[in-house]
Amino acid sequence: MKIKNIKSLVLLTLTTIIAGTTLTGCGGGSTSASSGSYSNGTVNIFNWSEYIPDTTIKAFETKYHIKVNYTTYASNEEMLAKVQASKGQYDLAVASDYMVDSMKKQNLLETVDMANVSNFKNIGSKFKNLAFDLGNKYSVPYTWGDAVIVVNTKKFKGDITSYSDLWNSKFKSSMVVLDDERALIGIALKKLGYSMNETDPTKLAQAQAELIKLKPNITAFDSDSPKTKLINGDASVGYVWSAEAYLAEKQNKDLKTFVPKEGVYLWQDNFVIPNGAKNKKNAELFINYILDANVDAAIAKSFPYSSPNEAAYNYIDKSILNNTTAYPTNGVIKNGEHLKDVGNSLKIFDQVWTEFKQSN
Repeated sequence: MKIKNIKSLVLLTLTTIIAGTTLTGCGGGSTSASSGSYSNGTVNIFNWSEYIPDTTIKAFETKYHIKVNYTTYASNEEMLAKVQASKGQYDLAVASDYMVDSMKKQNLLETVDMANVSNFKNIGSKFKNLAFDLGNKYSVPYTWGDAVIVVNTKKFKGDITSYSDLWNSKFKSSMVVLDDERALIGIALKKLGYSMNETDPTKLAQAQAELIKLKPNITAFDSDSPKTKLINGDASVGYVWSAEAYLAEKQNKDLKTFVPKEGVYLWQDNFVIPNGAKNKKNAELFINYILDANVDAAIAKSFPYSSPNEAAYNYIDKSILNNTTAYPTNGVIKNGEHLKDVGNSLKIFDQVWTEFKQSN
């Protein structure tokens, strides 16, 4: 989902950071069961923040007597760098579609033993066997969605129809945007009429120039909880994850979501097992638990990212399933675009992103 490109500045220190950091829970605190022993071992999970409720983790611990060590990251690239630098530290991670492909190519993933994931049958067929992992040998779908534009219609009148609208000077110092390399470069490429997966250096340079023009309108970069600034009014426009937009709209009735005509950035996040995982069976048990229809429905209530778990739809509130911000229409999906692994061209994306973030 999110690509907070800090790696160009901190890759050299990641190993030190990892070595000196114990596994902690969401928000920086440790996650543990309220009582009892963990006679069946542990499972070390690496995931986005605000993605699995603490209550779900505690319920798993209580049911299986397995200790969950839960740490979070802010971007696919941060996750990748830490997995590369710490073989065997993580038993389970969550990777976006294109990142699964990249990790496969780098031999960073274990195959998933589907005999231990019987609830895989709950996943809808349109979310399985996708190009980034044909046969689902290395990944199990967890959530999906898109990135959308949200506007406080009380402060700014009129509809947003195109990404180019975000460059309007009336939005100066009013936008919160994803701290996400591929997403932000992607909308600049879309504005120029290119694919989000464009790798031509000349076209990427054009996208960089566009982003620098956009920067005066940006007041904050936030991939973790951009809804907060939209709800409290610190930002009046957002380019955010669909679930964040949905939650923001629920709490601030002045907010409205718009889908640009050029098409949205679509994503699917997936469970993967890093190579060298010490507790692989416990990781597969955790995946299977999350894929239980009732468990998945409870997660969707707390964090309403679109679920690929069609068996859970019987238990998810219909107001969520019918909300086109939380669950994009077929037309939006058809016009959207998934990111792909760009291989060595990622270095160009990194350079564009770093120079954009450092620009005045």
